[in-house]
Amino acid sequence: MFRVRPIATCLTLLLAVLSPLAAAAESARARMEAFSRDLKSVSADFSQTVRTAQSGGGDASRGRLALQAPRQFRWQTTEPFEQLIVADGTRVWIYDPDLEQVSVRSQSTEEAQSPLTVLTDLSLIDRDFVASEAGERDGLIWLRLTSRAEEPEFEYAELGFDAGGLARMRFKDQLGNETEMRFTDWKRNPALPADTFRFTPPKGVDVIGDTGPGPQVIPIGD
Repeated sequence: MFRVRPIATCLTLLLAVLSPLAAAAESARARMEAFSRDLKSVSADFSQTVRTAQSGGGDASRGRLALQAPRQFRWQTTEPFEQLIVADGTRVWIYDPDLEQVSVRSQSTEEAQSPLTVLTDLSLIDRDFVASEAGERDGLIWLRLTSRAEEPEFEYAELGFDAGGLARMRFKDQLGNETEMRFTDWKRNPALPADTFRFTPPKGVDVIGDTGPGPQVIPIGD
């Protein structure tokens, strides 16, 4: 995410508001780089809708996310049910309170597939993805990311930017399911609590997956 001279920022935003031609002339890649430059951490509210290829129906959820360079991530769903995903730099923890279950796996494979990782590390755009301009629609300028992975988890992802930064993200997975996320209340470089990116499974829950050396794991039943 970025820091530029205040005067330049004001002029850029003013032109984007007053002149559709100015907004159209600016590339999505430029807005991505502007949004991400000098960003070490970020948080935002999100709403998410998933449409399945089979039924076309949609599941909606909302919550709050936080990212911190270089490898930490927190995704907390609050509605319609609670779920917590924490990437601590070594592993990804997925906690489902209703199921009293925690799944844990190596972060190396998980984070390579997430287009959100480019927000705090611009170098990943060209290393892990092929980026291309996807035009303007819905009042946003879109950047399309296609994974370079041999077995990508999604067909493509699109990031939509307005004058203030990242407003939406859409992606289609290999099964044809489509996800759209909308972001509000971005906070740049906030002072995040020390435990934001740490996770210890609650006592009594089932822990499934890789629980080797790394963050503390409490055995089931303790």
